Amino acid sequence: MCGIVGMFDLSGAREIDRQLLERMNETQFHRGPVEGGLYTERALGFGHRRLSIIDLASGQQPLFNEDRSVVVVFNGEIYNFQSLMQELIALGHQFSTHCDTEVIVHAWEQWGEQCVQHFRGMFAFAIWDRNQQRLFVARDRMGIKPLFYTLLPNGIFAFGSELKSLLCLPDFSHQLDPRAVEEYFSFGYVPEPRTIFSNAYKLAPGHTLSLTVGEIQLQQKKYWDIPFTPTTSASEAEIEDELVARFRDAVASHMIADVPLGGFLSGGVDSSAVVAMMAGLSATPVNTCSISFNDPKFDESVFATQVANQYKTTHHSETVDKDDYGLIDTLAGLYDEPYADSSAIPTYRVCQLARKRVTVALSGDGGDENFAGYRRYHHSVVTEKVRSALPSALRRPLFGLLAKHYPKADWAPRVFRAKTTFEALANDLAPGYFQGVSLMPDRLRSHLFSDNFKRDLQGYHASEVMLAHARNAPSDDPLSVVQYLDMKTYLPGDILTKVDRASMAHALEVRVPLLDHQFVEWVSGLPSALKLHGSEGKYIFKKSMQSYLSDDILYRPKMGFSIPVASWLRGPLRERVSQAVLGPVMAATGIFNMDFLKELVDQHQSGRRDNSAPLWSLLMFEAFLRNLDGNASQVIRQAAH
Repeated sequence: MCGIVGMFDLSGAREIDRQLLERMNETQFHRGPVEGGLYTERALGFGHRRLSIIDLASGQQPLFNEDRSVVVVFNGEIYNFQSLMQELIALGHQFSTHCDTEVIVHAWEQWGEQCVQHFRGMFAFAIWDRNQQRLFVARDRMGIKPLFYTLLPNGIFAFGSELKSLLCLPDFSHQLDPRAVEEYFSFGYVPEPRTIFSNAYKLAPGHTLSLTVGEIQLQQKKYWDIPFTPTTSASEAEIEDELVARFRDAVASHMIADVPLGGFLSGGVDSSAVVAMMAGLSATPVNTCSISFNDPKFDESVFATQVANQYKTTHHSETVDKDDYGLIDTLAGLYDEPYADSSAIPTYRVCQLARKRVTVALSGDGGDENFAGYRRYHHSVVTEKVRSALPSALRRPLFGLLAKHYPKADWAPRVFRAKTTFEALANDLAPGYFQGVSLMPDRLRSHLFSDNFKRDLQGYHASEVMLAHARNAPSDDPLSVVQYLDMKTYLPGDILTKVDRASMAHALEVRVPLLDHQFVEWVSGLPSALKLHGSEGKYIFKKSMQSYLSDDILYRPKMGFSIPVASWLRGPLRERVSQAVLGPVMAATGIFNMDFLKELVDQHQSGRRDNSAPLWSLLMFEAFLRNLDGNASQVIRQAAH
């Protein structure tokens, strides 16, 4: 696991500023504290920070082929590198290391752009081919590893594993993208491919980017997508057996390392299942890590301990104060753009704990998206059945009217909180799902922004993100569509971003076997009824794990990695919320309707409404602006303009 940076002059004429490249590289020191490497030639510069995992003695980057005409920088792991190495040797290639990085170089020589089709792993890499005068950049299929890029006005293309590397560039504009602001306050993160800055982008999962000297066109291609193509007609019992075999294979492939390895263990279904597979594959006790909270309402450590005892793992647990809100400014520095998932706090802490014991940890991320584990999936499928039973000419005005006039009742029992359901029923599947997952739904966001900022948006609405992905969905099955939407937005934009930044802050590599692309392909093609069975999510996954985990683990209510944000904002963070949300930094941007922000604060702190989600997103937005230090004033001036 590493950090990579690079600069490329599209004209092919200019030398790369090596000192600037080094500054870019050093912003990501935390991603690879073991060693760093730089390489420059005319028009090209690569930088790399290394966290050694495989072939510790060699494998330094940038890494070359035999005649040094091809060079690569790479962040991630290629899990099938050993078999690929043997295949490439048989084809006549010569290797000087035993690391997965060199496989990429020779795979490029052998297969060109199609090399990505041969890789099983998580990766972001850049290849320079001097003979072709071509730069090739790629990101893994699920978006586990990040890659940011910009094309500067002077014709320099630059990229990095984190946005902070691009912020070093003197010609990089810090102007905010109004559409990204709208998306952030809808999703709680900025979805791919946008970033918060108008001239920087994320390379989308499953995409490559190609640039050639003398051409100003960036050629971006999609090389993979989640298929949702039926994969089996076997019986349920046969599917359970095959699922276990495929899951075990995915976990085994993710356990290759030359450094201490362990697993996160929350006590939930997914992490417990990963640990169960690891225990069966390991000759020695598995290292497991979990955190507990000093408030039983947020603590599930008893279940983690149960699994640890069952599999006799070497278990490490630490208790975290539920009021661990001192990390707000730290998180703003880690993420480089606004990020409002409050579970980033406990994720940071569990990564901090794990790094004391291991260098690589396997996690259970991806299980909910793969097997329909979120409660919202059941709600979405039921809502779609109601939609399909009514003609849209009747449904839209009827439920639109009910949604408009039904009171927002956070205080009421869940059965009476129908406003969101009515909003969903008034829409079609994708926009309805958007309303359901929005951090700040339309009825709030319509009051959030100033009139000037609304003009800057030019009518843009964040639901366009969902609508665009829905148009590309490979299935019309309602459950498959919403799973696909999450795999394109929430999974890479929120979950995987959270884990990447939190883990790399501690130089910890986190691997996600449930997102092994071969496993994802197969699972996506299972019948929807085997994922969501009635109201039971993860039906077939839980059934297949019954021989490995107790019903206490498999069938207890889902807790998630939650923290008491609502009470923080009324208690210990009360003054900070008022000062940040209503303070001069936010007011000076010209983005917000400050009267509405005051209303949000007053409603929440008086207890009349639970506005914790929008207030937390505003708090983190203000922290993002301040984190830009000397650049903050520039951001504020440009946003106001």
